[in-house]
Amino acid sequence: MDIAMIGAGIGGLTAAASLLRQGHRVRIYEQAVQVNEVGAAVQMSANAVKVLYDLGLRERLEQVSVKPRAFEFRRFDTGELLHEIPLGQAHERQHGHPYYQVHRGDLHAALMGVVQALDPQALQLGYRAVDVQEDATGVTVRFEEGRTAQAEMLVGSDGIKSVVRRHVVDTEPPVFTGQVAWRLAIPIERIAPALRPDLVSSIWCGPQNHAVMYYMRAGQVLNFVGCVERPWEEESWTSRKPWEELDQDYAGWHPVVRAAIENVDRDQCFRWALNNRQPVMTWCTDRVALLGDAVHPTLPYMAQGAAMAIEDAAVLARAVALPMPLAQALKVYQEHRAPRAARVVRESTEMGDLYHIADAQQMKQAFKDRNIAASRNNWLYPYNPLTVDLFSRP
Repeated sequence: MDIAMIGAGIGGLTAAASLLRQGHRVRIYEQAVQVNEVGAAVQMSANAVKVLYDLGLRERLEQVSVKPRAFEFRRFDTGELLHEIPLGQAHERQHGHPYYQVHRGDLHAALMGVVQALDPQALQLGYRAVDVQEDATGVTVRFEEGRTAQAEMLVGSDGIKSVVRRHVVDTEPPVFTGQVAWRLAIPIERIAPALRPDLVSSIWCGPQNHAVMYYMRAGQVLNFVGCVERPWEEESWTSRKPWEELDQDYAGWHPVVRAAIENVDRDQCFRWALNNRQPVMTWCTDRVALLGDAVHPTLPYMAQGAAMAIEDAAVLARAVALPMPLAQALKVYQEHRAPRAARVVRESTEMGDLYHIADAQQMKQAFKDRNIAASRNNWLYPYNPLTVDLFSRP
């Protein structure tokens, strides 16, 4: 088919690569005039790594990523260990693939390389979509400056502010959660060895606030994401904020947390609003499909936002290849993916509440009651987008 895509993020590039490999003609329309994936790092569990390996990225991931030993949940001030979830060899042994921490830009560049190797003309830059029209024969996308594109199928991978979503679901804006996220990247050589975190993904839990720290870029850079309850502000990953506000948000926190804050470049403190949507079961029309944040924006508290977009992309490509009319194939994709994504959205929201309990004993009991490790090992990580029965509802 002739397939148009709006948005060249991680999910969009994964979908484009998967569809190009099936022989479709794919054009990805991206509003940016230069592709430079913003953000810091993402975590890739086995459910997503299965797809990345299938696209030929195993060697690249091994070069640029970090394999954490565990998730560690610690009290914000004393550092007391509250809960631990094994990763590392245990994750790979149980689920067949590693757990990686990787800079978003590195993963994006690797996926871009796959797409361009398949079709150097696939990516079209400087196209900002404003409207979608669909009829029985195809889809027309209208862009700023009067340009248009026609295709037999359209994929909306254009993020939480998706234009394509307006055509498929609704025109309602996302809802502010009452939390914002700091994003920092600190070269590890700046931090004294005694204050460097272990090779884990550490979640520091405090009152109305928590911070996540882990390594990326082969262990040379420390990623810091701090989620704080604050009034509404701009939703932009490129919005810089004063270091003094960051310093105030984490005053009195453990020395390991303070070491990251005190050694960041003070003009490189980014903060954005965390927005959310209620899960929806409608993802497609007869010729238009949504994936990733365009249909199920997910708070970062289960580290599954990018992984879900990668799952969507692989399943969408498989559904399109089914021997049935396109409208039916997209319905298979929707009915299979929507329940799983909705569960991830709901549980991610719940985890945010759990991380903001200040009392250590309450938190310990809450983690015990949730039994997070068993839950994720039973249903989240074992999922294989490449082989799962598409007519089931995981």
